[in-house]
Amino acid sequence: MRFTIYQESRIGKRRSNQDRIAHCYSRDALLMIVADGMGGHLHGEVAAQIAVQRVAEQFQREARPTLPDPQLFLSRALDSAHHAILDDALDRQLPEAPRTTVVACVVQRGAAFWAHAGDSRLYLLRRGHLVTRTRDHSRTQLMIDQGMLLPEDAQHHPGRNRIYSCLGGNYTPQVEYSPRTPLHDGDLLALCSDGVWGATDDDGLVVNLTAGVLSQAVPRVMDLAEHNAGQSADNLSMVAMCWHDEHAVGPASAESISTRTMDLDDFESRLDLSGTGSGASGDLDEDEIERAIREINAAINKFDTRP
Repeated sequence: MRFTIYQESRIGKRRSNQDRIAHCYSRDALLMIVADGMGGHLHGEVAAQIAVQRVAEQFQREARPTLPDPQLFLSRALDSAHHAILDDALDRQLPEAPRTTVVACVVQRGAAFWAHAGDSRLYLLRRGHLVTRTRDHSRTQLMIDQGMLLPEDAQHHPGRNRIYSCLGGNYTPQVEYSPRTPLHDGDLLALCSDGVWGATDDDGLVVNLTAGVLSQAVPRVMDLAEHNAGQSADNLSMVAMCWHDEHAVGPASAESISTRTMDLDDFESRLDLSGTGSGASGDLDEDEIERAIREINAAINKFDTRP
């Protein structure tokens, strides 16, 4: 595989960062994931952390170097994450289970497979145009589908943040899965939380993401979203990947990654699990913060271990 990838998470104007993001890859498979802890419920950042950590761990157990069935992997991994959130809430005797949106994508054998619950989105861009994006599991999207709300009015609707599918909580998530989607040279996949897309229309996101290298384009999109949102800026997170055909004519980008020389059991990972730069969450007490740090360190050590 050959691709360029960049990820970033920011606190915005919130008191803490409840988003968690990651990407992991073996020689022949790539995982990207964004989880946005639901701030209207207790310990949303814990739910997001558990979701990202569980899915990443399962990917590294199974992608050696490919997943037998990417769609089945996504189904099982997200179900496992959902139940891990419920188990954690039970262990800590929380009054209700934390909740998080999630969007996850696997790229393998030149094709993408993705799944999502809630309003964290995936965008597929090709040659400067939007090919497809995920459909939000939200009240406003249902109203748009029923002709009761115009898309341009959804951003300001009072029910904009009402989500009907998520990991955690009291109900089984309604996870939506994509078909196998072949990738073309130069295709761009972007996964993001609503802090990014909610303050940036599709045209603005496409124009800014496709102008220049990802390490400059992603911060530019996030700068625009923060500026547009002003003092109400939510947490902002994005993982973006540009796919490169290994047989394409022309020089490789200086930022591109080739996995051709990786060993069959090797993995590379970047997990942003602690809300780095956001400060300690005001929703966690000191014991829970220390526990979260221990879990993060244990996960990182596990991911960095080579058999």
